[in-house]
Amino acid sequence: MPRPHGFAYEERKDGSVVLTHHGRAAGVLRGARAAKFLAEAESGDLQLVMARWTGAYRFGNERQARSHPRNQGGGTRRG
Repeated sequence: MPRPHGFAYEERKDGSVVLTHHGRAAGVLRGARAAKFLAEAESGDLQLVMARWTGAYRFGNERQARSHPRNQGGGTRRG
């Protein structure tokens, strides 16, 4: 699985944390969530932590799932 990269964060004066990915805003954490993120960021792989908190975390099976027959479209409609 490729390692995540391109993430950065900025702590604001109001206590919030802005997460960016390649310069674009990816999320804003406030209050207890911001404090929890900062504690986790100090103790782990920073890029991986930011990827998880923004929801950009890939499990490695998305490419395989794309070619599965269930995901090819053309299924039956329920209605």
